[in-house]
Amino acid sequence: MSTGSRLAHWSVVNIFGEAAVDLAAIRENTAALGEHARTAGLMAVVKADGYGHGMIPAATAALAGGASWLGVVAVAEAIALREAGITARVLCLMDDPQAPHAEAIGREVDLCVGALGTLARVTAAARSAGRPARVHLKADTGMSRGGATAADWPALVDAALAAQASGYLDITGLWSHLACADMPGHPSVPAQLAAFGDAVELAEKAGARPEVRHLANTAATLTLPETWFDLVRPGGGIYGLCTLPGGPPGWLRPAMTARTRFVQVKRVPAGSGVSYGHRYVTQAPTTLGLVPAGYAEGVPRSASGVAQVQAAGRRRTISGTVCMNQFVVDLGDGPAEAGDEVVLFGPGDAGEPTAQEWGEALGTISYEIVTAIGCQWPKSYR
Repeated sequence: MSTGSRLAHWSVVNIFGEAAVDLAAIRENTAALGEHARTAGLMAVVKADGYGHGMIPAATAALAGGASWLGVVAVAEAIALREAGITARVLCLMDDPQAPHAEAIGREVDLCVGALGTLARVTAAARSAGRPARVHLKADTGMSRGGATAADWPALVDAALAAQASGYLDITGLWSHLACADMPGHPSVPAQLAAFGDAVELAEKAGARPEVRHLANTAATLTLPETWFDLVRPGGGIYGLCTLPGGPPGWLRPAMTARTRFVQVKRVPAGSGVSYGHRYVTQAPTTLGLVPAGYAEGVPRSASGVAQVQAAGRRRTISGTVCMNQFVVDLGDGPAEAGDEVVLFGPGDAGEPTAQEWGEALGTISYEIVTAIGCQWPKSYR
């Protein structure tokens, strides 16, 4: 790689840290989830660059752990999996009427269809490709996001069956998505389950014979066996994460560790204001460590004065405002020097914070934390 190429590459990532990914954890999490939901197959969702863990390595590890399907959002992601030599079933979870459907059909990628307009475009693409499209019809059972509503579902099913009879598509799946599976006892869960049952019954009575019916995300895979049907679709769980209260069960292991290093360490007197706005003021003479990561690198500004890192032997709370490319931690009188490691989050083995703790501290979820970091930092694998 030329110097110019290296500079062009490093200009878009944080060169001071890494997102270290434990592929064995992904493999073992997949195997554990498959054993847990042993009455159903398992689709490992590897969208968003594998939740920031790297789509191709994550997919390979998940397949090694027993996944029989992979889930992505865009056709481009599915094509990248195919070009990496992955032949497992892949479903594009987004109903995108403008997607390159013919290319997906040619690569044997399954497509989500939740609207008549998309169905027409997929059918036309199949006609051009000279082979039937594999489609999963999506029902909106109460999330009000993608999919056909109860009012629109019969027309979608009828049109899909007509296209199937003409040889332009195969209805390979019927599916929907739960809005509140991570909120135990929420009344929407049984309501959506019943609505999905009605949608499946209508489609099957009309003549649909899908290979798989699927509804369960990570939270439902962990806690709601009545939602498993033929296939479960864990996303965060594959990476040792979940959005249930209290985080993932102990038998799931977080796969990512985000670590960087101090680029400067210095002593300052009592009363020193730290970072923008002087939100933090030192109470005594102390040592400050400068961490070369900020909101441009995926560390949320809302982590200011809230989130913890592990540095100089113990946890430290971020001191003051997170800047665009850096933040500061107060190290007290402990020994530290430039180059010392700083761990933002990891599996917690050595007492470091976890992505779950970061999410709770920031009022968000661990998924946002790992994707923000993982999609921008260089990754290493073991």
